[in-house]
Amino acid sequence: MRGFWKRRGVRIALGVVLVLVLWPLVRTQLLRTKPARPDDATFAQAQRVRILRDTFGVPHVFGQTDPDAAFGAAYANAEDDFETVQDVFAASRGKLGLLKLSKLALANDYYVQLVRIEDQLAAGYESLPEDVRAMLDGYARGLNLYAFLHPAEADGRLFPITGRDIAGGFLHKLPLMLGFPQTLLDLDGETPRHVGQKVAARAPQGEEGFLGSNAHALLGTRTSDGVTRLNVNSHQPWEGPVAWYEMQIHSDTGWNMTGGTFPGAPLILHGHNDVLGWAHTVNHPDLIDVFELERVGEHGYRYDGQVEQLEVRSAAIPIDIGFFTLTVHKDTLWSKHGPVFETKHGTYAIRYAGLDRGLFAIEEWYRMNRARSLDEFKAAMALGGIPMFNTVYADRSHVYYVYNALMGKRPEGFDYHLVLPGNRSDLVFQEYLPFADLPQVENPGSGFVHSCNGSPFNAAGRAGNAVDRYSPTFGIEHTDWNRDLRTLALLDTQEKITPEAFDRMKFDRAYDRRSTMFTHVIDPLLASFVPNGPDETRALELLRGWDGVCDPGSTAASLAVLTYKSADPEMRGEGDPTMPDAAAGLRDSIRWLKEG
Repeated sequence: MRGFWKRRGVRIALGVVLVLVLWPLVRTQLLRTKPARPDDATFAQAQRVRILRDTFGVPHVFGQTDPDAAFGAAYANAEDDFETVQDVFAASRGKLGLLKLSKLALANDYYVQLVRIEDQLAAGYESLPEDVRAMLDGYARGLNLYAFLHPAEADGRLFPITGRDIAGGFLHKLPLMLGFPQTLLDLDGETPRHVGQKVAARAPQGEEGFLGSNAHALLGTRTSDGVTRLNVNSHQPWEGPVAWYEMQIHSDTGWNMTGGTFPGAPLILHGHNDVLGWAHTVNHPDLIDVFELERVGEHGYRYDGQVEQLEVRSAAIPIDIGFFTLTVHKDTLWSKHGPVFETKHGTYAIRYAGLDRGLFAIEEWYRMNRARSLDEFKAAMALGGIPMFNTVYADRSHVYYVYNALMGKRPEGFDYHLVLPGNRSDLVFQEYLPFADLPQVENPGSGFVHSCNGSPFNAAGRAGNAVDRYSPTFGIEHTDWNRDLRTLALLDTQEKITPEAFDRMKFDRAYDRRSTMFTHVIDPLLASFVPNGPDETRALELLRGWDGVCDPGSTAASLAVLTYKSADPEMRGEGDPTMPDAAAGLRDSIRWLKEG
């Protein structure tokens, strides 16, 4: 009898373990109910779409109308990477925790409610032009049809998706591009940030975070064959929600764009149509202001001599933990400045560029897609929804550069990279510098414009640059990176540029003699480094004879780059050693190369 109960107990225990192991899997399948069947209009729209693929697998989408073409763009993107597309819309709706059990998902879903994406949609979505909303609706219908036809891939809790949800994706991503998450992380770090102290608003420019996009436009008057050329060379991650997805979107009503977009975006973000093209690169104006609030009581704060009350909401964040869905509640706060973030060090209000204009970015990119001339392109950009990005443009007769940014008009006398006092309304920007007043260059005498993330005041080389007449409160950068210097060395000449030379420029591997590689590392080492032993003597001779070109087989290049990365904080990546100077960096690089 005792053995019977023992065996029965073992069976019960095994059964419990089996249930515990299998229940999350069974529950997931139960929750992933088949998305609802789309309406008949969706199936009719699908008949007006063709998706063709070239030998690289790149989709070329053809639709009768723009909404039809957007429908096909959504379906093609879903065919290639539905998981990422679904994640994008879960994230923008604050429901990423239903798909992923992680701190990142929890932080994302809180962020969605912190910046009030739903409020922005409620206030502005219906004000978007009808053709823009129709395009967004077409894209949503394409995703809904794919989800219905592939239920094993789709989570029924997230469907159907609407055009409003597509618009929410822009409101979700744009603050991320400005550096909003890095600002929050810095404020929540171990080091207190108080009025007058610097806040890190962007990711560090290390091996993983370095922003290295390039764009070049060359007029036909500067080319050997008379052809205007555009180089679109943005650097993004290889995969994920901001990895480039290449496609062509074509409608019978005049939309015909080829280029790169992000998963879940219904249009091309940069590329070309049949008459013009453009490229974006990241720029770095000061687009985020942080204010330290002086708290009064539980929810009060001082503002212009008065005590104002924070708006308090409880954010309900659903998290699927496998066995059941748990809803976590956390307060979100809002002040007259914008979203408010509480840390152990203090309470901070954040105002970021485009806080009230994110929806305009959708129309702006859409009008840029459909532009047929430089004037139409400029009119599109003047809508002022895209909060940042250098933009380099070319058509058959024009090249154009603009340092695009929503730069708030601020009082002089403050460094807006620092934490600001939150008790003064005059420090809270309400207006932006008009588009026409931004740094820009059209058809300069040099015959080219470029952007390699550097200063906008050297975009055209020696002839026709924008005049640096801008307030330091805008935080416009003045650095010329090596890629800028190499561009100027190769293009800012009197020579006609051949197609082959233009291609070589794109793949150029050289360091300019004016770059920090030479001014901070090579030149100081050659001037003052005293070698200790044959290895250091050999290393110094290698650097002395190096031509600055980073060919894969170059020992000197390997030595120089390793030394540069360890000795220069701006080049240092995660895991790289921190050395006090170039000499220490060189010695450590020699050691590492010999051990490797």
